[in-house]
Amino acid sequence: MKDFNAEKIRNIAVVGHGSCGKTTLAAAFLFDTGATTRLTQVDKGNTVTDYDPDEIERQISINSSLCHLEWNGHKINLIDCPGYTNFLWDTRASLRAVDAGVLVVSAAGGVEVGTEKVWDMMAEMGQPGIFVVNKLDRENASFEGTVQSIHEFFGRQAIPVQMPIGKEAGFIGVVDLIKQKAFVFEKNESGKITETDIPDDLKDASQKKIEELTEMVAENDEALMEKYFENGELTPEELIPGFKKSVLERQIFPIFCASGGANIGAQPILDGIVNFLPDPVQKGEITHEGGTVKLGLDQPFSALVFKTISDPYTGRISIMRVFSGRVNPDGSVENSSKQSMEKLGGLFFMQGKEQIPAGQAKAGDLVATAKLKATGTGDTLCDKGADVEFPAFKFAEPSISFAIEPQTRGDEDRISQAIHRIMEEDPTARITRDPETSELIISGNGQLHVEIITKRLQKRFNVNVDLKPPKISYKETIKGRSDVQGKYKKQTGGRGQYGDVRIKFDPLPRGEDFIFENSVFGGAIPRNYIPSVEKGIQEVRKKGVLAGYPTIDFKANLYDGTYHDVDSSDIAFKVAASIAFKKGIKEAKPTILEPIMNVETYTPDTYMGDIMGTLNSRRGKVQGMEQRGSMRIIKAQVPLSEMLDYEPTLTSITGGRGSFLMEFSHLEEVPAHLHQKIIEESIKEGRIRSSEEDEK
Repeated sequence: MKDFNAEKIRNIAVVGHGSCGKTTLAAAFLFDTGATTRLTQVDKGNTVTDYDPDEIERQISINSSLCHLEWNGHKINLIDCPGYTNFLWDTRASLRAVDAGVLVVSAAGGVEVGTEKVWDMMAEMGQPGIFVVNKLDRENASFEGTVQSIHEFFGRQAIPVQMPIGKEAGFIGVVDLIKQKAFVFEKNESGKITETDIPDDLKDASQKKIEELTEMVAENDEALMEKYFENGELTPEELIPGFKKSVLERQIFPIFCASGGANIGAQPILDGIVNFLPDPVQKGEITHEGGTVKLGLDQPFSALVFKTISDPYTGRISIMRVFSGRVNPDGSVENSSKQSMEKLGGLFFMQGKEQIPAGQAKAGDLVATAKLKATGTGDTLCDKGADVEFPAFKFAEPSISFAIEPQTRGDEDRISQAIHRIMEEDPTARITRDPETSELIISGNGQLHVEIITKRLQKRFNVNVDLKPPKISYKETIKGRSDVQGKYKKQTGGRGQYGDVRIKFDPLPRGEDFIFENSVFGGAIPRNYIPSVEKGIQEVRKKGVLAGYPTIDFKANLYDGTYHDVDSSDIAFKVAASIAFKKGIKEAKPTILEPIMNVETYTPDTYMGDIMGTLNSRRGKVQGMEQRGSMRIIKAQVPLSEMLDYEPTLTSITGGRGSFLMEFSHLEEVPAHLHQKIIEESIKEGRIRSSEEDEK
């Protein structure tokens, strides 16, 4: 493959809300640059970047996918990123590997929750970018309405550099406000383009937009401002350098027009990527945990692994952004995050799922390698002794959990390795065994995320599992105090068992979990038995006294007891402690705690009343509301047990336009009238026995 200097490379992420047309736009880029021989389509399942069977089946992007193309002597590395909130962790990781974003907004839907989330990510990372108003050929598409929506959400620094020619099905091209020319496309998806003068019916409107654009650029550059005042205008040749400077400094975000599906507008956007967005070494340096890394070839090698693909046949593929230096396909590098050495298993560029062999990887490249032993997503690779470690990725904790049950003994045997592979690829997935129930618990960012994980278990690793309703991680605690004796005495002939403890139980503030205090004085209990008392409480508190859930946030103060020279033993004092625990907790006003979640619901104004009513009916406490453009954000705290079917309910109410984010907030006491329901469910699950069974 042709070799490119870093100055001729552009690393970009195509981001935006789900179904805004990112993958289709990427397909147009690939076709117009000759990287593909046909215009691929999402609904036909043949796009380069949506190649996973789940993506083809659902017609949405689930994974970030890398491809590359050449345009006007430049190489553009493009990452097609997911837009649905369940998978935005992958988008965040990919943004760490690029230098700019192409933020796609549907002309029919306007700014949506995914648009805002990726904008916030780019702002947090200080990345420049461009907007693309896509799907302008669709019914009800509105360029002006979408630009207004962008302004409402993101401010006036987003400014059109193009105007559409024609509306909806009549959309045929764009007016370039910088070049002051029109570009008309053939209506056959060929991408063939004709340069012409601005149509008469758009001359007045375009002149007004040109003036607005020129003024904004001139405001950011004193020399240009002087020329503008002198001449009353700026030529395209004068405007472009100042415009690029404003884009790189995040003072301007250009807005382009397109229809990826009709292949209209892709080539001018590629011009914009090359002309206005930064190359990989333009910043000069970037920070890491211990200092800074100078970008460029003449520096020690350093790279960030931003994605891991786990393939059942080829094994682990690690995709990295090379920030400095160079490395050979057979090189050895240090994983500074894990303090270990790694031998590279070749180097290759990714074109979707296709692997194209690469020679030496250099600063600015997005390149993959195989079969690294210890390296995972977010790890830093560098020359040995280079002392570079980039900040680790921070991902949100999973918001929903289900129990999974292997369907056959064979599935059970294979599941361990398959789960390990899944978690290598998806650092936000959690698959653990619940020590209380011995169930396998799968946790993810939403119901769709969990369904995708189980599908992958089946399709990639031939492991079939059944999903059960998610278990709620209730806890038990105490509100009062108690002072009890726990005595265990057993005589069966010969040596017996004897342990006697006196323990005070007190509540602790939330989050303190458990404190064991030894206040025994004068040798009432020999020191060697004290750890057994603590161990006895630790073991028995895992199953509470009300509904079989772990008991937390309490203190046990062992202050007295008795022992027998012959019959006392570690086991006897463990049993005595467990007796004291059960008695003491029951006398200390035990109660059940439930997880409360912070919930942010994004909804159009129209559905706000229905959403508020739904949250209230789920024991939610609304904390506040924000207006963002045409969207309302309702912030509430809601018990997790009430959120299990919220996703389909929200979709039904809003016709798919609403979305929500959820994360754990705190534990809170369950209302008294729900205690019995939770206890009955625990009996049904076999977590505890009924009172009748206890009597027997």
